[in-house]
Amino acid sequence: MSSEALARLAEERVDHRFKGLPPDADGLTVGELAAQRRNLFAEADGFTAPVLALSAERLEHNLALMQTYTARHGLVFAPHGKTSMAPQLFHRQIEHGAWGITLAVPHQVRVARAFGFQRVFLANELVDAPALRWIAGELAADPGFRFICYVDSVRGAELMDAALEGCARPVDVVVELGAGDGARTGVRTEAEARAVADAVARARTLRLVGVAGYEGEVPRADPERVRAYLRRLVALAAGLDGAGLLKDAQEIVVSAGGSAWFDAVAEVFEEIPELSLPVLKLLRSGAYVSHDDGHYRRLTPFTRVPEEGALEPAFRLWAQVVSRPTPEQAFANAGKRDAAYDLDLPTAQVVRRNGVERPADGITVTGLSDQHAWLRTEPGADVEVGDWIALGLSHPCTSFDKWQLIPVAEADGTVVDYIRTFF
Repeated sequence: MSSEALARLAEERVDHRFKGLPPDADGLTVGELAAQRRNLFAEADGFTAPVLALSAERLEHNLALMQTYTARHGLVFAPHGKTSMAPQLFHRQIEHGAWGITLAVPHQVRVARAFGFQRVFLANELVDAPALRWIAGELAADPGFRFICYVDSVRGAELMDAALEGCARPVDVVVELGAGDGARTGVRTEAEARAVADAVARARTLRLVGVAGYEGEVPRADPERVRAYLRRLVALAAGLDGAGLLKDAQEIVVSAGGSAWFDAVAEVFEEIPELSLPVLKLLRSGAYVSHDDGHYRRLTPFTRVPEEGALEPAFRLWAQVVSRPTPEQAFANAGKRDAAYDLDLPTAQVVRRNGVERPADGITVTGLSDQHAWLRTEPGADVEVGDWIALGLSHPCTSFDKWQLIPVAEADGTVVDYIRTFF
């Protein structure tokens, strides 16, 4: 990775592009603003509502927990960067033992390469000729760059081969095994997988290095069905290896793992038999970095294996109550442009008034407009115009993408860093 490129993020000037930051910080560099260690809750320090903040302590906890978990289970970790699209967080994930970064589309790969990341796993098919030619150029220019992507059709392998004609280095691919009928991408049968592998073998510009899939797409997912799918994935790797179709690989990649079933991945990947080459057991979970207060709090494998630890929700969206038109209703100034809402509505957690926090008892978010949160207030709910309210969010992937510069705050509100996103 490029420390120079990361350092340049601190040189960016603060201005109107960045929501929630103090207006009097305009013209400062991000590094200068961070050095001032302003407090999120101090009126004199100037943060404006709404403002999204990451907990410094919980962020570090989550990074360290997944480092320990993957090491304990013999997994190589390439966390999904689409969650945050934040090179600073990619860097911290690498520092916490990650092998590389998983991404989903060519633009995201360009972001990672702009910051010098050397190992990218593209968990998607790639048949875009300009993007493939750019990848080929990156591989030719940088012998240390490793890139792997999916393929799930003979046609896709042929399109890739045509676009990459004359490339200096072959592009590594893995056959994606679909998670079942009605699931997302990926071959549906082992026979189709073999046909795709044979097409890759015929291609002059591709190299088959393994198999991959996403168990989060298993229909009617439960532990038994998820494990059965993952065992199909392992058997496919063994079958392709036995057929001699992985002989050109340096190691055999077997990859899976979203944020809901990585315990099953760890369990089944322990069953991988000895193959002709070393096996790279690649886990790709990404939402862990911030975790959440909804979808992943309910689904996290750590609820099934509490002895392994627990992730902590690191996001809070701070909004201000701007209207209290009836005893049963209030409105805060954060809406769909600020908060994730694709899986669950935000949850009211804390009310802050005159420097004192208390639980947001009797306050429920019932809807979001573009710039307002609709709050139902039960009898006795203590909330007034001017109060600040902390909202817990569900789904990290659609929380990060609404904010370009996110304060990282310690428990007392001291902002110690700012995370830049690139969506």
